[in-house]
Amino acid sequence: MKKRPWPKPLANRTKVLAVFAGFLIILLLPVGSVTQLHSQQESDLSEYQKRLTQLSQQIKALQAQIKKEEKRQETILSRLERIGFNKRLIRKEISVYNIRLDQANQELTSLKEQIPPLQTKLAKEKQSIEKILVTLYKFGRFNTVQFMLQARDFKSVITESKNLGLLAQYQEKIVTDYMITLNQLQTTEAELEAKKEEISQLIQNAQQKKRELEAEERKNRDLINEIARSQKTHLKTLEELNERSEQLQELVKKLLKKEISLPFALVPLYEKKGNLPWPMEGKIITQFGLQRHPRFNTVTVNNGIEIAPDKNDLIVKSIHPGKVVYTDHFQGYGNLIIVDHGLNYYSLYGQCSDFLVGKGDYVETAQPIALIGDFSSTKGISLYFEIRFKTKPLDPLRWLKRR
Repeated sequence: MKKRPWPKPLANRTKVLAVFAGFLIILLLPVGSVTQLHSQQESDLSEYQKRLTQLSQQIKALQAQIKKEEKRQETILSRLERIGFNKRLIRKEISVYNIRLDQANQELTSLKEQIPPLQTKLAKEKQSIEKILVTLYKFGRFNTVQFMLQARDFKSVITESKNLGLLAQYQEKIVTDYMITLNQLQTTEAELEAKKEEISQLIQNAQQKKRELEAEERKNRDLINEIARSQKTHLKTLEELNERSEQLQELVKKLLKKEISLPFALVPLYEKKGNLPWPMEGKIITQFGLQRHPRFNTVTVNNGIEIAPDKNDLIVKSIHPGKVVYTDHFQGYGNLIIVDHGLNYYSLYGQCSDFLVGKGDYVETAQPIALIGDFSSTKGISLYFEIRFKTKPLDPLRWLKRR
């Protein structure tokens, strides 16, 4: 007896199963290394979060200081310092908006990069579904009873039944994947639009803060101009500064009573006289000692010098190894750092905007200890600097390197 030929429809279906198996292998191939991308993004977001947390702490400290200053009696110096605090606060808030804006822009870029691969994946899955539909339309649904009758042997029944089951599962999977990808694409596009709106709002908020800062700058200029023009205001300012100078003298007296020990070999400060590094490069705008006002003919005694920075270099550095014994706001001197160099020698750094060291820290020569800014000074951005032996102020220019 002649063997019955293999039914053509069933043979075609076998080919279809092979084609579908090929599609399955292609779709399951790795698309790319997504893990490294997510890891990098998480690292960047973590760095942003650290900076935002630090700024948040600084903002809270400034807000507390402003409330404290508001309770004090209104004076010219207090007005000047409140303006300075407000300016610092607004600048910190602007920094927060700038960091959040950078973060949002990075997230926007990431979202934009996610969309094309999703669109490509969706298109491939859509093509697979279309091919499934075309195949089902062309060959019709499988008739299990007919297939059983047409099969040559039991082994063929088992083999083709498994293939048909796999095909049915694959059809269900490709449709499910398509719906998942479509949902991911729609979600990402929605997030993209929301991120654009967030960026727009951040820009508006930052612009509003800049306008507030400009208003505080005008207040600061007006008050400084008033001090310069009005003899009455000028004399009142000098009186207040003298009071603050006496208070600083009392602070140094208290520090003298506290002995310190340095954890390293100490070269006495007096051995470095005339060879100490400058705390900041810049121009001297206030000299040490007696100074006569050119307009009002008043005489003031300056216990230190003021240095206006060069080329926007706002970093303040220690002139000699020592221990930081004071880091706080001191009215008339802004944020003040005092370093004890041992043997009753001190260096003082006033009108700082931010501290880079804390009370109790040990510092080395030329170590950055603070930043300066336009804060509570009648002369704009400048560093107030003193050197003292016990409570006696010394002329810094005789101690610093000649230049």
